[in-house]
Amino acid sequence: MTKRWALATLPFAVLLAACSSNAAPSGSESASAAPTTEASASASADMSETAEASESSATTAAAYPVTIENCGLSITYEKAPERAITMNQGATEVMLALGLEKQMAGTAYLDDTAISDRFKAAYDQVPVIAEKYPTFEQFLAAKPDFAYASYQSAFSEKNNKERPALKDDGINTYVSDFGCDQDKDQPASWERVNDQIMDIAKIFGQNEKGEMLVKDMTATLDKVKDNKAGKGAKVVWWDSGKTDAPFVAGGTGGPQLLMDAVGLENAFKSEQSNWFNGTWENFVAADPDWIVLADASWDTAQSKIEHAKADPVLKELRAVKEDKFVTLPFSQTTPGVTLVDGVESLDKQLSESK
Repeated sequence: MTKRWALATLPFAVLLAACSSNAAPSGSESASAAPTTEASASASADMSETAEASESSATTAAAYPVTIENCGLSITYEKAPERAITMNQGATEVMLALGLEKQMAGTAYLDDTAISDRFKAAYDQVPVIAEKYPTFEQFLAAKPDFAYASYQSAFSEKNNKERPALKDDGINTYVSDFGCDQDKDQPASWERVNDQIMDIAKIFGQNEKGEMLVKDMTATLDKVKDNKAGKGAKVVWWDSGKTDAPFVAGGTGGPQLLMDAVGLENAFKSEQSNWFNGTWENFVAADPDWIVLADASWDTAQSKIEHAKADPVLKELRAVKEDKFVTLPFSQTTPGVTLVDGVESLDKQLSESK
């Protein structure tokens, strides 16, 4: 998917000013041996504050406006949002990884039973406004100027308002294009994951942090890809559903990227969807070598294992008989900063099973 960003880069003069500012404390220490009057010290402090303010102003002016094309909506930001709300764990983790907890007015909907340890300290600084999607009243009470979700369902008539209506109300929004209805048939790619991270980084003026995150993720992914622990084994990726129909991974979402990275073959790769309601007949017919289980707050991995072992048909599958289950937190299947953690975990579990 083509993205267009209108973003100015920092001028060379601003970079020089930053270098001068960093050198100032060293010079001040050298001068402290000489007698200094209160008045001159005060003047020096005022000059320093003025310089910092000018530098900050110049940086802001250089970074904005920035225009982001996202899920059929074009939004221009004149400055960084100050009261952001995240509506899914994947979105929350991207914000926290970029160090934006102080710009967050609230968060909602953990996909896992708890936030990852690596984000806990920052997460604890953000108000939790709802256990799942907030009501529109809860949403408005946080006084947001920006809302970010991993899935389009966060911005439906059922859950808050749709994005164009919120924009008219002065609340800008962003949806991961993996969760965008009009992009669900797009091929899964790490470039799309990186684009999402960089979009949020640009919206908040954190380009450098975004680039560092993408670079670190790419380095981790490159190491794991060389291993190919899956070695062509066929898998069914089972998210939820134990009675009516299994909800499983198709070929265009985060799980497909994880399977490709470790060399696994998705039994339902031909399905042009991130996730879809399959049938038990197709699940059984696939007779996978492995079953990958999403451990989600709404349907734990353990509950699915217990169901498979008790079901008269499922218990006859090779993967069930041989205990060939792999478990990942749902958050590590959502395109974002922890998707690469899912690759590492999947690779490790498969390698240790040999």
